[in-house]
Amino acid sequence: MKKIIFKSLKIFGASIGLILLLMFLFPILFPGKIEKEIKEFANHKINGKLNFKEAHLSFFNHFPSLTLSLNSFLLKGSTPFANDTLVAANEIAFGINLKNLIFDKSVTIDKIFLSDAIMNVKVNENGEANYNVYSSNSKENSTDTTSATALRLNKISIENSHLVYNDKSTKILIDAKGFNYLGKGDLDKSIFDLKTEANIDNFNFTFGDEHYLKNKKINANLITKINTNSLSFLFEQNNLKINKLPIDFTGKLDFLKNGYDLDFKIQSNNSLLNDFFTALPPKYVTWLEKTKVKGTTSLQLTLKGKYIASTNEKPDLALNMKIRDGEINYKNAPIPATNIFLNFDAKLPALDTEKVKVNIDSVFFNLGTDYVKAIIKTEGLSKPKIDARIQSAVNLGKLDLAFGIQNMDLKGQLNLDINSKGVYDAKNKIVPITKGSISFKNGYIKTDYYPNPIKNINLVASLSDNSGSLKDLKVNISPASFDFEGKPIYVKANLENLENVKYDIKAKGELDLAKIYKVFSQKGLDIKGYIKADVSFQGTQADAVAGNYHKLNNKGTLLLRNIKTNSDYLPKPFLITEGEFVFNQDKMNFNNFSATYGQSNFSMNGYMQNVIDYVLSEKGILKGNFNLKANYINVDEFMPNSAKNQATSNSSSNSVVVIPPNLDLQFNCVAQKVDFDELKMENLKGNVSINKGVLKLNKSGFDIIGSNVKMDVVYGSESLEKAFFEFEVLAKEFNVKRAYNEIKMFREMASAAQSAEGIVSLDYKVAGKLNSQMMPIYPSLKGGGMLSVKNVKMKGFKMFGAVSKKTGKDAIKNPDLSKVDIKSTIKNNIITIERFKFKVAGFRPRIEGTTSFDGRLNIKMRLGLPPLGIIGIPLKITGTQENPKVGFGRKTEDLEETQYDETKAEPVKP
Repeated sequence: MKKIIFKSLKIFGASIGLILLLMFLFPILFPGKIEKEIKEFANHKINGKLNFKEAHLSFFNHFPSLTLSLNSFLLKGSTPFANDTLVAANEIAFGINLKNLIFDKSVTIDKIFLSDAIMNVKVNENGEANYNVYSSNSKENSTDTTSATALRLNKISIENSHLVYNDKSTKILIDAKGFNYLGKGDLDKSIFDLKTEANIDNFNFTFGDEHYLKNKKINANLITKINTNSLSFLFEQNNLKINKLPIDFTGKLDFLKNGYDLDFKIQSNNSLLNDFFTALPPKYVTWLEKTKVKGTTSLQLTLKGKYIASTNEKPDLALNMKIRDGEINYKNAPIPATNIFLNFDAKLPALDTEKVKVNIDSVFFNLGTDYVKAIIKTEGLSKPKIDARIQSAVNLGKLDLAFGIQNMDLKGQLNLDINSKGVYDAKNKIVPITKGSISFKNGYIKTDYYPNPIKNINLVASLSDNSGSLKDLKVNISPASFDFEGKPIYVKANLENLENVKYDIKAKGELDLAKIYKVFSQKGLDIKGYIKADVSFQGTQADAVAGNYHKLNNKGTLLLRNIKTNSDYLPKPFLITEGEFVFNQDKMNFNNFSATYGQSNFSMNGYMQNVIDYVLSEKGILKGNFNLKANYINVDEFMPNSAKNQATSNSSSNSVVVIPPNLDLQFNCVAQKVDFDELKMENLKGNVSINKGVLKLNKSGFDIIGSNVKMDVVYGSESLEKAFFEFEVLAKEFNVKRAYNEIKMFREMASAAQSAEGIVSLDYKVAGKLNSQMMPIYPSLKGGGMLSVKNVKMKGFKMFGAVSKKTGKDAIKNPDLSKVDIKSTIKNNIITIERFKFKVAGFRPRIEGTTSFDGRLNIKMRLGLPPLGIIGIPLKITGTQENPKVGFGRKTEDLEETQYDETKAEPVKP
C-alpha cells in the first residue's frame, strides 16, 4: 500500500512538474508564431491606428489561460475620429485556445483581458461613431488565407477601468469610473447569450445637459442575447441595483446603418421610497441621512422607436411613477408629511416637446390637518391643453420643517383653490376657463445667499374667466405687499377684458434688484438695478386709443438705475444707467435719462405717448419726441450680423437691421463721434424719424476726413434677409488720398483711386436694396449725381496708362485734372458717364461711356491734339478696370445690363 501511494505521489508530482514545465516552455516554443499571427490579424482586421510598447506570452498573468499581453496599449478610433483615442490601457491580454494552437496550428483568441484602461466612445451629431474599427467582411473571410488567426471570444474581462460614452446625436453622456466587467458566452457564434457581471464605483448619466445620475454605485447581473449578423442586442434578464434601488432592465437595441432601433423598459416595482432617494444625486443622499422616509414607489421608464439623426426620426419616451403611503420627516420635525400619494405619467412622442403629455392624476399629502392636493393634466407646449385642479391649506413653516427644504427658510399660510380647463393660445386670444383664488399671509422667505429676509409678504388675488376668451378674463390683486430691508413694496391691481383692457393699478415702493436677486441667487447669473415707483394707472385701452385723455387717470413717477432691457430687434441689451419717468395721462416724460449700449452712450429728454395702448395691445403705436445726445455711437453693434456680435453669439446667420413697425418716434440727435464699418464721423447733427418700420435721417451733417458732409437717408426692412434704402450725399472738397486710406467703403467702391491725390466734391443720390449682409444688391441701384474735381493727380489709373501706351503719349499716363465736373447715372448694374472734357499737357481729352459694378468697361475717348484739340484721335477702351484694352475707332458693343430680380438677393461683386 505504501508503495502504491508513493508511486502515485511520484506520478502526480511528475505530472505537476511536467505541466509547469510546459507552461514555461510554451511561451518559448511558440512566441514568434503567436505574436506574428496576432499582429497580422490586427493589421488585417483593425481599421484604427494601433500601438503598444511590448508584448510577452505567459500562463501566469491570467492563470490558467495562455495570454499574449500588450503593454501600454493604444487604439485610435475610426473615421471621423481617427486622431482620437478609443482605448488606452496599461495592459490588454488575448487568451489563446491551446487545443487549436497544438492540434490545428492556428491561433484562436477566445478571451480578452483589459486592465487600468480608458475607453472613450464617441458618436457625433450625424450618428457617426468611433468604435467601428473591427472589419468582419464575410466575403473577405471566406477567401482570405493570409492569417490563421481567428477571434472566437467566450470571455471578456475588464478591471479597474474608466468608460466614457459621449453620444452627441442623442445627447447622452455616460461616465463610469471604477468600471469592472466580466462577460461570458459563446461570442464566436452569430447568435449567443452573454452573461454579465458589472460593478461600477462611480456612475454618472447625463441627458440633454441634465444630470440624472451622479456618483452612483452600480451592481448588475445581466443576460443579453446578441445577434452579430444583424448587430442586435436583446436584454432578457437584467437585474441592476443603483445604490439601494433595485431596477429591472429589459428590451432590445438594434444598430442600424445610420442610427438605432430602441425598445427599452426600465422599472422598479414596489420598492422602498427610501431606496429611491439613494439613487438621486448626492445632495439628496446627504438630505436622506437626516430624514426618515417611509412608503413604497413604483417606476417605469420606456424608450421605443428608431433614432436616426439624419432624418430627424426619434423614439417615444414615457415615464410613470407611483408613490403609496409615503411619509417624510426631516430631523424629527414635530409634524411630518404623511399620506403622500402620487400618480405621475408623462409621454413624449418622438421626443417632440410639442406633443408632450403630462398627467399628474393625483398628488396629495398631509401636514397634520394641513393638506396639499392637485390633479394636473397638460398636453402640448406652445398651445397647451390644460386641465388642473389645485387646492392647499398649508403652513409653509410646517412644510419647511417636515421636508427639510435646503438653503431656505419659509413661513406663512398659503391657501390655493384653482380650477382651470381649456387651451392656452396667446396668438388667437384663447385662455382656459379658469376660476381661482390665492391667499398668502404673513409670508417670510430667507435664504443662505443673503442675510436679510423678504418678510411681511401678503397676497390676496383672484383670477376668473368663464368663457375662455381674453374678453372675459379678470385679474384682481388686492393687494400684494412685502418688506425688504425696511422698505415696503405695495401693489394693487385690477384688470378686466384683455381685448380692451380696463385697468386700475397702484404701485409704490423701492427695490434694489441686486440685493433681492441675491436672496434667490443662481450661479452664472448677475442682476443689478434699482427701482423706485409711486404710480397709479386707471382707465381703459379704448379711451387711450381714441384720445379720450380726460377719462384717464394715469400719473406718478418711476425712477430706474442700472436696469438692463432686451429687445428681439437688437443683439445687445440696453443698460439704463439712470432715468426718471413721469406719467401724465397717456404720456411718459423722460427726465435726465441716460443709457449705454455696448460701447455707445446716450442721454435723452423728451416724452413717449400712447404708452398704455402700446403695452397692452399688439397693434398699439408708441409715439415720442426726444432730444438725444451722445459722446460716442458704434453703429456696428446695432447690426445683427456684425462680426463683433457674432463673436459673442452662437448663431452664425445674417439678417438686416429690422426697424419695429409699431413705433412713431422723432429724435433730434447730436453725437460727437460715430463709428460705422470703419467710417469715423464727428460732430453729427440731424433729425431722425422712425415710423411704420422706416427710419429717416433728415438734414444731417457730420465731419469726416476734414470735410463737412450733408446727408439724407431712408432705410427700412422688407424681411429678415432684405432691406431698402435711399441716400443723398453732398460732400464738399474732401481729400481723395485720405478718403482712400481712412474710408473702407471708398476703397471698395473706388479701388482705382489708390495712388490719386487732390481735392474733389460729391453730390449724389442713390436708392436700392440691401441683402442679409447689409451689402448693396448692385442691379437694384438707381441714382445719379456729380463728381467735381478741383485739383487731382490721377496717379496709377490703369485706363490712362493703357491709353498712354497705345498712343505713345506719356503725358496722358498720370494726368492732372482741374475744375472738371463728371456727371453719371446708375441703373441695372451700369454706371453711365456723361461726356466731359479736360486739358493735360496741351492735349484735350474728351471721355464718355459706361462701366459696370463688376469692373467691365465701355469707354469712348477722343484725344484732342495740341494746340487747340481740333484734330483728335478716336479711341475705345474695353476690357476691365484691372485689364483695360485700348483700340482706335469709335464702334463698341454696349455692356450687358443686369435687371434687378426681386426673387434674388445676392449682390454682384464690384
